[in-house]
Amino acid sequence: MNLPPRVAEWKASGQFIELSGHRLFYRDSRGGNDVIVCLHGFPTSSFDWLPVWAALSENHRLIAHDLLGFGLSDKPTGHDYTIAEQTDLLLALLKTLGVERAHLLSHDYGSILAQELMARAGAGQAVGALHIDSVTFLNGALFPEMHRPRLAQSLLLSPLGWLVARLFNEKKFGRSFSAIFAADTRPTEKEIKEFWSLIEVNEGARVMHRLINYIRERRQFRDRWVNGMIDSPIPTLLVNGLDDPVSGAHLLTHARQHMSRASFVELPGIGHYPQVEAPEQVIDAFLDFVMAIRSKPML
Repeated sequence: MNLPPRVAEWKASGQFIELSGHRLFYRDSRGGNDVIVCLHGFPTSSFDWLPVWAALSENHRLIAHDLLGFGLSDKPTGHDYTIAEQTDLLLALLKTLGVERAHLLSHDYGSILAQELMARAGAGQAVGALHIDSVTFLNGALFPEMHRPRLAQSLLLSPLGWLVARLFNEKKFGRSFSAIFAADTRPTEKEIKEFWSLIEVNEGARVMHRLINYIRERRQFRDRWVNGMIDSPIPTLLVNGLDDPVSGAHLLTHARQHMSRASFVELPGIGHYPQVEAPEQVIDAFLDFVMAIRSKPML
């Protein structure tokens, strides 16, 4: 299929790797000493990070991949997409790329992977050979009890989810997608076409009802992921678009009450996709956070 120009350029700047029998797309800036691993959300892809890529890659090595079932990566049908598998694939990718330590910059679905990594790290900051320097969460349902699902998500989770997935198209996606942005930062028709083109690759709409299972997993493993995040010694930042109807101001209020070790940045007038709606603010918040970590004396 013909990809929109910016999406085609994103693809040309990356490459593919086979891990555990699956072909995954990733992009690696290869510059800088510190590594930032960018983890995207549902139902989009690593392309979400384009607005912050140039600025963050000036002095850092950025790595972003399309999770299995998303973007340019394989989208096997009849597959049970689990957070554990997605996390294992991420760790395998980072090992292959020789990454031994990294900052995590996560959004939505990707934030669950970050929570899983924090749970695996336990009382330390390392998961196997990977040392996690910090975790930054953009909007996502870090506390499943605070999640306000959209109609499309509820329908995909229903017994008729497979049918809803088959009937999904660009128009329906655009309407649902735009609704989680703030009123003044909604995507243009061109941008919607870009995001949708990556769902269309490998007929991604047909597996959306399987990918959405992360909502069930989030409830099932709530204590593991929430407690692992709260109890973790890993420096943590939450950057929250307050106008997000899914996980906005209401989630931030809850997080402040329970994440005593974390730092917080509020983004008024911004919705569910801060890196797309307010990239400069996300860049500044993230770099200020990392700089503050570096300046802290070693105990």
